[in-house]
Amino acid sequence: MGMDYEKIQKAAEGYGKDMTAFLRAIVANPGESSDEKAHVETIAAEMKKLDFDEVVIDPEGNVIGYMGTGSRIIAYDAHIDTVGIGLKNNWEFDPYDGYENDTEIGGRGTSDQLGGIVSAVYGARIMKDLDLIPDDVKIMVVGSVQEEDCDGLCWQYIIREDKVRPEFVVSTEPTDGGIYRGHRGRMEIRIDVKGVSCHGSAPERGDNAIYKMADILQDVRALNENDAADDTEIKGLVKMLDEKYNKDWEAARFLGRGTVTCSQIFYTSPSRCAVADSCAVSLDRRMTAGETWESCLEEIRQLPACQKYKDDVVVSMYNYDRPSWTGCVYEIECYFPTWWIDESDPICQAMKEVHEGLYGGERMGISETKPERQERPLIDKWTFSTNGVAIMGRNGVKCIGFGPGAESQAHAPNEKTWKIDLVRCAAVYAGLPTAYVAKV
Repeated sequence: MGMDYEKIQKAAEGYGKDMTAFLRAIVANPGESSDEKAHVETIAAEMKKLDFDEVVIDPEGNVIGYMGTGSRIIAYDAHIDTVGIGLKNNWEFDPYDGYENDTEIGGRGTSDQLGGIVSAVYGARIMKDLDLIPDDVKIMVVGSVQEEDCDGLCWQYIIREDKVRPEFVVSTEPTDGGIYRGHRGRMEIRIDVKGVSCHGSAPERGDNAIYKMADILQDVRALNENDAADDTEIKGLVKMLDEKYNKDWEAARFLGRGTVTCSQIFYTSPSRCAVADSCAVSLDRRMTAGETWESCLEEIRQLPACQKYKDDVVVSMYNYDRPSWTGCVYEIECYFPTWWIDESDPICQAMKEVHEGLYGGERMGISETKPERQERPLIDKWTFSTNGVAIMGRNGVKCIGFGPGAESQAHAPNEKTWKIDLVRCAAVYAGLPTAYVAKV
């Protein structure tokens, strides 16, 4: 017997005002990475109010609520840290007081991605209300920390240190009404170049590290901009879309080509009247299917300018070691692997089935968002990175994405989300475990 989708819809709509109030309560407190305590406490209190069977805060500071007692864990993840507000003059309203009208909720984190934890918490409550948790399943709702600083660190901790390994995880990052089955990875690369200082009046006596770096950066730029023709010396990253260079070329075409850009530059020099004796840059490297951290580092090391200055060039990957709000330090490389699941996977098909049963086969939205959303396929991918980099990318736990809000609102001033997105996501979350278990 199939699920009563109308009953699920009505249950989600009945919690609409509660979800709005919950989101505004979280948003009212700043919660940047490593400062999420107020968010954690607000979420834990709501979980307890809604009679979650268990609510815990792990040593890293992730807040985790459980519904059900089965041995098979289906998890819903929402990172509960936000970025800062930037220039407050760019905001038309207070980012923490926020605002609400008939259709919208404004405030820092409403789309990225505090709305996700709201829908997940209430989705689990709906499961309990309507007896939608299969007998052998336990529902896990995670409010995870430090994602904005270091994607996936939280789930690396949950899987490796808390020893919790779900059957699969739903990422509740914003998806503009779509079901997302992957995204490109990324890594943070550093290039260090040595030079020799001397007085600026006779630069020939020294060895200017900034000039060396200028040569290297031209090659880095070529990686991003060049084609991959046979006669192109520095073949562009677009080469990974070609089966000649990449066995995963089909997935790469779905996810999109990799990119690289210089994001920071540093130097040392005895004075403004001297030749620079060192220079370093940070590179933001986005990776598609078929690329690894080893291949990306080696690609930089083999650039002609890096080979020219070989003994004076070091190419490395950054590490992250910032303490969480609890004081926990869990060091990890700044490597965030590409991941994707096939559209034919039972997880993807179960979510599609539930979405179609509740809302049809196209993306949903309000009049403001629906036309643009429905120009895109229901099943797609993110542009940005998520905790899926650790969930599936590092640890092989399958992941799928469906979340309230819009990617375009992430990190932007005047951030907002839509009330109906909260309701619809909660409904889809509620129906997913039953649909999935029926397929496997």
